[in-house]
Amino acid sequence: MSDIKNELLKKVENKALKIGVVGLGYVGLPLALEKAMAGYETTGFDIQQAKVDMVNQGINYIGDIVDKELKDTVASGMLKATSDFSFVADVDFIAICVPTPLDKYQQPDISYVESSCKEIARYLKRGSIVVLESTTYPGTTEELIQPILEEGSSLKCGMDFYLGFSPERVDPGNVIYKTKNTPKVVGGIGKDASEVIASVYRHVLEGDVLEVSSPKVAEMEKILENTYRHINIGLANEMAIICDKMGINVWEVIDAAKTKPYGFAAFYPGPGLGGHCIPLDPYYLTWKAREYNYHTKLIETSGEINDYMPHYVVERASKILNRVKKPLKGSKILILGIAYKKDIDDYRESPAIKITEILEQMCADVEFYDPYIAEYKYKAEMRRGLEKLDDNQINSYDLIIVTTEHSTVDYAQIQRNAKAIFDTKNAMKNIEERDNIDLL
Repeated sequence: MSDIKNELLKKVENKALKIGVVGLGYVGLPLALEKAMAGYETTGFDIQQAKVDMVNQGINYIGDIVDKELKDTVASGMLKATSDFSFVADVDFIAICVPTPLDKYQQPDISYVESSCKEIARYLKRGSIVVLESTTYPGTTEELIQPILEEGSSLKCGMDFYLGFSPERVDPGNVIYKTKNTPKVVGGIGKDASEVIASVYRHVLEGDVLEVSSPKVAEMEKILENTYRHINIGLANEMAIICDKMGINVWEVIDAAKTKPYGFAAFYPGPGLGGHCIPLDPYYLTWKAREYNYHTKLIETSGEINDYMPHYVVERASKILNRVKKPLKGSKILILGIAYKKDIDDYRESPAIKITEILEQMCADVEFYDPYIAEYKYKAEMRRGLEKLDDNQINSYDLIIVTTEHSTVDYAQIQRNAKAIFDTKNAMKNIEERDNIDLL
């Protein structure tokens, strides 16, 4: 195996390594672009032909990517895309960046990983490297992927090819940390695998690369990252509910607590959890833990709190309307923000969509405005938002619920003209006149 290792390390050093990225979404496309910009010939794969065509035309569809960088890199010939899995036969390094959602029973759906690996195995050649980046339960790389690749290719892991796990760390909209400068964790099956995989990332990325002892450690590390946030946000949400009952401003409480220079990290409440990671990833561990006859009580409790928040927002909205003798039924309500976090166009798992659904079930008349999202798809239906907000329009709503704190929204204009506002994100903290504003 040392001959293969040495040959691969030499290819990495000489920028002769050919790279493939399976899945061209929020994780895969930025990763493919960084590898191509680092001087490695890169091929991206996606089952959606529309994405493939856009990449090959240099058209960007991911917010965190610089349009010109993508266009120039494609034009240089260093980056291309395909929907034909046979490309695997022509590359040395394959990164798997496909979705890992939950099914309707809150159990891991790893069908995208499984089907991708079966296709990769058909074309896998000796001396290749396969790295899973999709978040999953501890044990996936060794218990699921390794047997699929070995059986489908007739090659032996650790002898004929290398396999490892390196969790994606993508935070859409983060202006400081991007794919290039975020530290990376690598866990390979065997030290040689870890060394080669880490070498690839060190030549591509600026962030530190940490090698851990196994894929399981890397898989669990990723789950810990997001479970930590999941639980602490659950605590912040529960504090918000308690503070409201006691007539205390939870935002002021948190701002006071975070002045402590040790032992406290500030997390903030909100209308619920959104995005592809925090609402979903902890349940991968919950599911896997049952195999060991253990129930993850803390994770499940925080999940109950976070899942309840959209319902809580509707309950609070109903009470706000009741103060002016307005029933929820028939009230005209504006949802201000569909994206799951500020200043991005990503609405995956957005609590604003769940809040809209609950309000409409209670016969409210609901519209939305989001400067980053003109329309969104929900249950096979496209929903269009308002193109802009003017004073008269703002005043026409019985209640405006702020669900995303976009920095491009004129909150002073909203406050001046709104009858009532329920601010679930403390987006209007700098507004002095607050008589018509209720906070979460």
